[in-house]
Amino acid sequence: MAKRIQFSAYGGPEVLEYADYAPAEPGPQEVRVRNRAIGLNFIDTYYRSGLYPAPHFPTSLGTEGAGEVDAVGSEVTQFKVGDRVAYATGPLGAYSELHVLPADKLVRLPDSISFEQAAAVMLKGLTVQYLLRQTFPLQGGETILFHAAAGGVGQIACQWAKALGVKLIGTVSSEEKAEQAKAKGAWATIDYSRENVVQRVLELTNGAKCPVVYDSVGKDTWETSLDCVAPRGLLVSFGNASGPVAGVNLGILAQKGSLFVTRPTLFGYASTPERLQAMADELFSLIADGRIKVEVSQRFALADAAKAHAALASRQTTGSTVLIP
Repeated sequence: MAKRIQFSAYGGPEVLEYADYAPAEPGPQEVRVRNRAIGLNFIDTYYRSGLYPAPHFPTSLGTEGAGEVDAVGSEVTQFKVGDRVAYATGPLGAYSELHVLPADKLVRLPDSISFEQAAAVMLKGLTVQYLLRQTFPLQGGETILFHAAAGGVGQIACQWAKALGVKLIGTVSSEEKAEQAKAKGAWATIDYSRENVVQRVLELTNGAKCPVVYDSVGKDTWETSLDCVAPRGLLVSFGNASGPVAGVNLGILAQKGSLFVTRPTLFGYASTPERLQAMADELFSLIADGRIKVEVSQRFALADAAKAHAALASRQTTGSTVLIP
């Protein structure tokens, strides 16, 4: 038997329970990983609350972790027992001591990166990779708007943008978070609790607005984000922290300057093992040369996952949080 976090009904953090379970044997093309660290991400709360449907009940949570290969299926040739690996693209079940997943969801983890670093950075770092390098391939010199710049994804985006020579304007909710974003490389910050975001973007860009706006907040910032996009620019809506965007009239894109909108996911970009490994390799190289620094800001025991979810939902966390089995 092993331990995991599971839930049997949608709800708040209180539905999460720390329970015994029998880990499965890996199928022919699967690998079983002994988790050493597990990533905590906002998407986990979407599954817990029912915004995203769970595949069945009871079910565990989480799609990100790092550890050692514990067992391999009969057809797996690229990994062996003892290999250091990391993963970020599911399936659900990372909130566990042992997790079985397809071999093509794993990447090799360099010795230079710790398990905690990998669990803290994989999902967020790969998200930033596809946002800045694929969804809108930044060339350097652009001025962009990135919401929630002091969060886990935001702090990596600040560093990556600076490495690319991009001026990142980050929205934050406090002076403390503004300082954190600037320390990570944000060119400017806007405290939306006391400043008008659209007005400040106009001031910072001399009226030009931004060729691309990255928005993980969703419903609450949808209109604001559209008003910050330059004519024929792109709004990248990649999260629903405040709830999903609904009831959109496409005519608003014409009214605001022939705008483009996309709703990408990591799964859509890391669509093959080769693409996944290439994205991870670029992320790892930036970490190795010091242009991206991975800091674990909070650690919770796996048994305390409910407390971690409560802290995340109440915005008490900054940067990256990991669960330790």
